[in-house]
Amino acid sequence: MNQMKFTRRNFLQVSATAAGAMVIGFHMPSKAMAQAEGSAGTEINAWLSIDANNIVSIATPQTEMGQGAFTSVPMMIAEELDVPWENVRHVFADANRHVNNENLYTTTSTGGSTTVSRRHPYMMQAGASARERLRQAAATRWGVPLDQVVAKQGVLSAGSNQGTYGEFAAEAAAITLEQEPAIKPYGDWWLLGTDVKRLDIPLKTNGSAVFATDVEVEGMVYAAVAACPVPEGKVVSFDFDAIKDMPGVIQAVELKQTKDTPTFTDLRSAVAVVAESWYQAKNALAAMPIVSDFGRGAAISNESQNAEALSLLAGTGVVLKDEEGNPGKGYDKGVNQDAVPGLLESATKLVVGEVYHRPFEAHATMMPPAAVADVKEDRVDVWTFTQDIGRSLNEVADQLGRDTTNVFLHQTYLGGGFGGGYNMDVHRQAAAISAAIGRPVKVIRSREEDIGGDSQRPPVWGTYKAALGDDGLPTALMTHFVGEEKMPNFARSSVANMPYIIPNRRHELSQVQSHVPIGYHRAPGANSNGFIIEQMVDELAQAGGWDPLDWRIKLTEGNEPWQRVLLAMKEKSGWTTDLGDGEGMGCAVVESHGTIAGCVATVSVSRRGQIFIDKLQYFLNSGYTINPLNAIEQAESSAIWELSHAMFGGLDLRDGRFVNTNFDSYQMLRMPDTPPVVEVQLVNSEDGWWGGLGEPAGPPTPPAIANAIFYASGTRIRTTPFTKATI
Repeated sequence: MNQMKFTRRNFLQVSATAAGAMVIGFHMPSKAMAQAEGSAGTEINAWLSIDANNIVSIATPQTEMGQGAFTSVPMMIAEELDVPWENVRHVFADANRHVNNENLYTTTSTGGSTTVSRRHPYMMQAGASARERLRQAAATRWGVPLDQVVAKQGVLSAGSNQGTYGEFAAEAAAITLEQEPAIKPYGDWWLLGTDVKRLDIPLKTNGSAVFATDVEVEGMVYAAVAACPVPEGKVVSFDFDAIKDMPGVIQAVELKQTKDTPTFTDLRSAVAVVAESWYQAKNALAAMPIVSDFGRGAAISNESQNAEALSLLAGTGVVLKDEEGNPGKGYDKGVNQDAVPGLLESATKLVVGEVYHRPFEAHATMMPPAAVADVKEDRVDVWTFTQDIGRSLNEVADQLGRDTTNVFLHQTYLGGGFGGGYNMDVHRQAAAISAAIGRPVKVIRSREEDIGGDSQRPPVWGTYKAALGDDGLPTALMTHFVGEEKMPNFARSSVANMPYIIPNRRHELSQVQSHVPIGYHRAPGANSNGFIIEQMVDELAQAGGWDPLDWRIKLTEGNEPWQRVLLAMKEKSGWTTDLGDGEGMGCAVVESHGTIAGCVATVSVSRRGQIFIDKLQYFLNSGYTINPLNAIEQAESSAIWELSHAMFGGLDLRDGRFVNTNFDSYQMLRMPDTPPVVEVQLVNSEDGWWGGLGEPAGPPTPPAIANAIFYASGTRIRTTPFTKATI
């Protein structure tokens, strides 16, 4: 019994057999290989092929990590191709083909909620091009004018002539169009805009979907890796002799860091233990003496950064400006932003904010990062945890000094990404170890190694001052935010680009020292900054005697996308700030990835200060939506993910390293903690712009809840996690 491998996936695979009958038994799993790239049909273009049975296989270059890319990409192509949805199959795009053919699929990057919003034109173009080539093939064979040939639902027809796409696929593949057709405008869609169930769900529910942790190859061994626990630090030495006789142990491999300050995709200084099983490798690694040079980071902690941030907030920061040299939207260009300090000093009614703060936060994906590498003299194969198969292939080639033509990176499903799939060196580790030992190897990060060595969401601190006029509305506003020295530009811009029309604005930024790698997190920048901005807005409304939702409506007048969301919130949420003692309703609106997302939260606070989130209501304006069902699922997903971090998250940095690196100490939302009611309404403008939907519902969630807590308890929560707040 102790040699049998019985997992949840084995159970699903076995119990789904026998024509749907429930069969329970033990199963010795076969070698799980990632699903093959490509298909057996005739390729019309790199995006799709059609077989003799009229089945259309559509290649998806984006990664599927639960956000629905493996459905949305086929939908966009099928819309233009005009083929029955039940005839559509998804296949993985070939990363090697992409990289070595001048980025054949344009991009394989999967993030920023851009799969639909920015990429629909060329994806839909691929479907339209294939459709027209099929029409041309039919017109040529039948000897009829092209304009007589109709392509509809997988069938070509002209008068009495009729045939399936599959019958003309070979001829269509040889045709080059003189001019590419235009894609359909909104309003002419037959598939897009309808509810479509995701193609990956059956595979995940029956256990057949392959993740990087599932991949097995002949002769494979396992590796556990330990990087220096303090980022930027380096492993100095390790004593392999102390563990070499432990069960299953094969070898230790040093992974050398080539840069003094590695980015999140560079190989970090680490040591790996290779063994016959992963647990043998992990246990031996834990027992092996390792000496590290911790470097400058050993002196940095949450406390030291907080003290530095408070000192910086007391001074003057660098003034943020947009591309035109102004501080952002709503700025009156007739008044110089340098005048704002004087306007505040002379104000008759001045509001001075306290300090808001969000700490470091981890991706904490459900599946720990993993990769399998098989490095041979003439070929390299890698299966990995990644949100960009093309970039990861190039990184493996770089790590090994190989030509990309001989490197083959195979897509697998991801057990969550949240930006973490961009921020990995696990494929570099696997490739380096396989090359060193001459055998295929699977690297799995322990949860502690995953969270402790992750590229984190950076902390942020912020405060403000505002002058109010006789009508209670702000006449001048100055904000001062403090962030990590490595804070990317996107994390800075959302402060300056708040939409509220305040005549005189000035936004300052200061930076604290850090050694921690900073990376993309779901809705980067908007998540932390939105928490501060949208509570600041509530405080300003209350100070001026305004209802906070009416304040937002007033200060976005003329901004149709925002007005659409705000007015829907007022009309459809049952909005009120007076629910009685212990209950409160709060709101927040944040723009992220081109989508305006509003949240109305209803909470209860017990006499002992316990927080209960009773209802979350979302109102989203993304311009257009191609799959409302998946859009709603993604809104719910991003809301719960952000709520999890706001309620329970927050990394504890001590002596340069994170100490709460597993789910017992870095808690995530459990099912009993999930709000009983989460509602999502799409209120799209449908007027020529596209926003993303994988991330925007997250950022307004924490500030809406914090604002609701204020109305329920009279206490303003200015930091996360909420569970540590004193109410």
